[in-house]
Amino acid sequence: MKSKAEHTTSGKSVFYDLFSESEAAELEMRSVLLHGLVAWLRDCGMTQAAAAEVLGTTQARVSDIKRGKINQFSLDLLVKLAARAGLHPRIELEAA
Repeated sequence: MKSKAEHTTSGKSVFYDLFSESEAAELEMRSVLLHGLVAWLRDCGMTQAAAAEVLGTTQARVSDIKRGKINQFSLDLLVKLAARAGLHPRIELEAA
């Protein structure tokens, strides 16, 4: 899944224009995971309560996902939630 973050003319997400390299990399990964979870929630047809049960979290946290509250979720939690949703998160490294 491609990131839904806006991209600059250099091909990097706008996070790189606003944050340090390391912060931008983490925000971009969190954004990709969050967007994947939002799409899963949209497509799964479950209520927020049912989705919360699948994800092992609360309905309030599912609501935070649906509203795109990226600052409410750490990278490691988003990876766990994506895995529980069956999204098979993975990481690729690229030399600069």
